[in-house]
Amino acid sequence: MNILGINYAFHDSSACVLRDGRIEVAIEEERLTREKHTREFPHHAITRCLEFAGLTPGDVDRVAFSIRPSLHAGRKVAYALRHAHRSVPFLKHEFLWSFFRQRTVEKWIHATWGDARRAPPIDWVPHHLAHAVGSFLVSPWEEAALLSLDGSGEWATSLLGHGRGTGFETYAQSFFPHSLGSVYEAVTAFCGFKPMYDEGKTMGLAPLGDPERFHREASRIVRVTGDGRIEVDLDYFGFQFWEHRYCSPRFLETFGTPREPGAPFEQHHLDVAAAFQRVLEEAALGLCRVLRERTQARHLVVAGGVALNSVMNGRILREAGFDDLYVMPAAGDNGTAIGAASYSWCIEAGQPRPQVHDDPYLGTRYDDAAIRRTLRASKLDATCHEDIEAETARLLRAGRIVGWFQGAMEIGPRALGNRSILADPTRPDMKDRINAEVKHREAFRPFAPAVVVERAREFFDIEVEAPFMLKVCDVLPGKRAQLPAITHVDGSARLQTVRRETNPRFHRLLECFGEASGVPVLLNTSFNVMGEPIVETPVDAIRCFFSTGLDDLVLGNHVLSKPDRRGRCGTGGDAP
Repeated sequence: MNILGINYAFHDSSACVLRDGRIEVAIEEERLTREKHTREFPHHAITRCLEFAGLTPGDVDRVAFSIRPSLHAGRKVAYALRHAHRSVPFLKHEFLWSFFRQRTVEKWIHATWGDARRAPPIDWVPHHLAHAVGSFLVSPWEEAALLSLDGSGEWATSLLGHGRGTGFETYAQSFFPHSLGSVYEAVTAFCGFKPMYDEGKTMGLAPLGDPERFHREASRIVRVTGDGRIEVDLDYFGFQFWEHRYCSPRFLETFGTPREPGAPFEQHHLDVAAAFQRVLEEAALGLCRVLRERTQARHLVVAGGVALNSVMNGRILREAGFDDLYVMPAAGDNGTAIGAASYSWCIEAGQPRPQVHDDPYLGTRYDDAAIRRTLRASKLDATCHEDIEAETARLLRAGRIVGWFQGAMEIGPRALGNRSILADPTRPDMKDRINAEVKHREAFRPFAPAVVVERAREFFDIEVEAPFMLKVCDVLPGKRAQLPAITHVDGSARLQTVRRETNPRFHRLLECFGEASGVPVLLNTSFNVMGEPIVETPVDAIRCFFSTGLDDLVLGNHVLSKPDRRGRCGTGGDAP
């Protein structure tokens, strides 16, 4: 059975193919169109997924969308009537956008199958079930507590439940505008970032502030009830009316003037980020306590856009009483294509649990022949190396910043070793160099470490694996001076552990670097510049290489190098 999963709900459009319970391919539309966080229908991703899987539309047995547009329609109408004097932006967002989205889907069905009656069955999966239940079904566990948190999906903003086998039970849901995700979006806007997309910047900013300064006021705004529901004091916000202003005058009276985009940070901006990061963590822990008591489950599945807050996940892992937690690599809306397809396979089609989603490398791939064609067409001379891992380790140890393009593209917002920018984490200046010369982003932004799983505990305070870079832990105090480029100001790091079985080439590169440096750890960040999606093709990688301060580009077994300041290629400075 072939199931085509589609996310065309709000943003981060994506598609996947689930064949007989195995995820064959999953691609985000933004990687192909180069429009980050695109809301457009994923025509390109669908076409590429079907091509990759060797399927035609006639081979598709079911189509699963990660939204049920009619769900909670009554709640929306009642909300609009109750706030009629401020409902124009709300009506435009909720009803006109929903109508437009539905019409787009109908046109796609007609264009693809000619007649809706010839189309395969279509499953409209409720958004939070695509998040939570879909993630559970591809998790490693037969039983787990379920937690989904985002801004909103249809009308729900959270889901608490319990999964067993291929079944599930929902315990509690919160509904818009009572939303942890929306509160954090408002704080992101207050800090001068782009809400819905820049929440990771707020998370990175928080350790620079003092959470105690505003914690008492912030903690009064968000409450978790005894049965696992979220309550928000809406007097502090404007997001509930889809107004441009996320924070109300009362919020500004309490916490100070917001930061204009691009302006310098004032101390109260840092302190507000710190306070609300802590409030988010405390609220999530409150929800987890409800789940732990009710389910008695040993494991937890966390899903939704808020699940990308890896600092929150780290606290849940340490303090919530679960043995481990699973967050799929595309925990936000992009991953709901996989979630909806898995839900359709198990719940709608009655099939056994699908393959565990422990391999994020589900996208397009380009072999050395394709890379050579691109290099010839670009009139570029590259050197070819039989032992590319050893050569790249040599470049990295020499202080070079390397673009690393290998194998199948990752799904999700984190580069996990196939579309990565890599550097030596032992160099104190490396973080500032990459932020300024390559990523062109804010200087405070931290970078993540990748480490071979066998030696993770030598450097990091973590007892479980973290394959998707979604669990923050502490760098061991005795190792922080050794790893300055990946240790954040609070001593933490957003860790990726790498298994040989999952990514043998990246694992060997880490080993080679470890042999040269004594540290099997690399600084790993996404292969892109600020505001652009992660590179998808060799052409994307070459363009990024020549438009940034990257020193070397490794495409498969081929290396392109720029001369260093002394005019030599591929040598860099002396290792420290």
